[in-house]
Amino acid sequence: MMFRLVALLLLFVVFRLFLDLPWIQVIPAVLIFYLGSGGWKFLHIFVKTVKRDVTAGLSVGFTWLKIWWYIRNKYTIPQLFQQTAKKHPEKVALIFQGTDETWTFQDLDNYSNKVANFLYERGFRSGDVLALFMESRNQYVGLWLGMAKIGVEAALLNSNVRQDSLLHCVNVSKAKAILFGSELAEALQEVQPSLGKSIHLFCLGDLKTENGPSGSEHLDPLIEKASSHAPIPPDKGFLDKLFYVYTSGTTGLPKAAIIVHCRYYRMASLVYNGFRMRPDDIVYDCLPLYHSAGNIVGIGQCLLHGLTVVIRKKFSASRFWEDCVQYNCTIVQYIGEICRYLLNQPLHEAERKHRVRMALGNGLRASIWKEFTERFGIPQIAEFYGATECNCSVGNFDNKFGACGFNSRILPGVYPINLVRVNEDTMELIRGPDGLCIRCKPGEPGQLVGRIKQNHPLQRFDGYLNSEANAKKIAHNVFTKGDSAYLTGDVLVMDELGYMYFRDRTGDTFRWKGENVSTTEVEGTLSRLLNMTDVVVYGVDVPGTEGKAGMAAIVDPDNSCDLDHFAEEMKKALPAYARPIFLRLLSEVNKTSTFKFQKMDLRKEGYDPSVVKDRLYFLEPRQCRYLPLDKEAFKRIQSGQAKL
Repeated sequence: MMFRLVALLLLFVVFRLFLDLPWIQVIPAVLIFYLGSGGWKFLHIFVKTVKRDVTAGLSVGFTWLKIWWYIRNKYTIPQLFQQTAKKHPEKVALIFQGTDETWTFQDLDNYSNKVANFLYERGFRSGDVLALFMESRNQYVGLWLGMAKIGVEAALLNSNVRQDSLLHCVNVSKAKAILFGSELAEALQEVQPSLGKSIHLFCLGDLKTENGPSGSEHLDPLIEKASSHAPIPPDKGFLDKLFYVYTSGTTGLPKAAIIVHCRYYRMASLVYNGFRMRPDDIVYDCLPLYHSAGNIVGIGQCLLHGLTVVIRKKFSASRFWEDCVQYNCTIVQYIGEICRYLLNQPLHEAERKHRVRMALGNGLRASIWKEFTERFGIPQIAEFYGATECNCSVGNFDNKFGACGFNSRILPGVYPINLVRVNEDTMELIRGPDGLCIRCKPGEPGQLVGRIKQNHPLQRFDGYLNSEANAKKIAHNVFTKGDSAYLTGDVLVMDELGYMYFRDRTGDTFRWKGENVSTTEVEGTLSRLLNMTDVVVYGVDVPGTEGKAGMAAIVDPDNSCDLDHFAEEMKKALPAYARPIFLRLLSEVNKTSTFKFQKMDLRKEGYDPSVVKDRLYFLEPRQCRYLPLDKEAFKRIQSGQAKL
């Protein structure tokens, strides 16, 4: 298309300047050339998408200009929040559903100041890392914000991790202290013997010495006594570290993704500007605050743009719409599973009495998109695609059915992302004769990649604390010789207008119940529970569910596996979303010459007892027991009668 535009310009120059033809002859001649060269298709695309592209371009451009200014003047997220708080100190900032604990912007500012001053008095300084291990609440925001006010970086631990995973997350961050909620005291007590003796422990909430780790200090009264005066800001800027978010990658245990101040602002502001949020919006945030969706996309609207955010500790399908009505919410956050859970609820009068005008999130599948919007009367689905650490997020800014975002077809190079061909079984990049990746045509599935430019705030890749993990997410010589690009690991499809549709999450992770599950991490845990038995974990499709359900193939040649004991131990070691739904007990598992498990055949065969001749079991969620998977049970699962 760019070639065609250049050719048209040259024709104009030749006809007018060199041949001196009148306009009445030039215009028809150029139009004939344009249409004859396939220009009618470009014209169609231009007319259909120019408004979308210009609107989105202005939003991105506005965000980029502000980021450039903040980088130049060394702003930080706490400074931007304090500007917000000064504008309307008495406006409600946060509401904690359940207790109706309401904080104004002044309250949040004071609390975070107290946190900052207390920590500073205890000797913590800019560049130190403190781990935050608790469930969502107002204090969660105040704690990491207070840390940031003195340059301390927070490691936001997933409240579901236990034992080895929990210990790994603490160690990899090199945290000097752990601030934990009393509800997670027992989980921390389990790993305390393996923690460094120098790590300080502070408990928020009711501290019970018999259940909590020894030596813990009660944090609430310590914060209450601290000064609420604004601390002296650290010598940090917009490109410095703010906190760490743990994400399941393609290998092993959770990885700590680095969130710098610039990235936090970029993610929150592109959502705010792109989806045309308003200062008087009230956001319902039932997503965990240790995730970027809950803490950046949601809470970021409060800190940066002055919106009121309602925090719910855990998602409740039965209370969702009642909460929205009670707090007059206008925007709700979701992940794909949440939408399906809401549709599975019986009709309730509150689901049509709310004021919600926008549902914001990712993972809403096209199969339930229309039903979701019509049943609950939500005019705008603000679907987006992005990962915590990626540099190639896209958004469905104009409410296109089923799309997770778009890239311009008029000027595709302005936002340097693309779909490139891959082997979908191995996710290996397919390259052309020139050694570069092959861009996908409309309708052709490919992996989404984004060109990396570290000096560009919208294209930089901040990566992980683990340098090996960084290397696995970066490819070289992708668009041009010598360049580098971020690999999302996800397969998308783009239509002729540039709209993108999520196709699948591939590789060594899969998504279940709104969480990314690392197959290698689960394999390691299960193998340890089974005395180092060979275990292969993979995701399988289940009709009527979002993502993929976990399935584990376990080597058990002599039928000695005690499934009841295994289920009990697994319940202690793995969070609910990571527990395999299906088990396949087999005599041996095929390996490559480098001792890697061959998963493709296992994944393709799935859990159908008419196909698989090995013993099959499925996890009954209420009892957390594995029951035999026969043909009747398979039919119930396929029809949706058996809930997983």
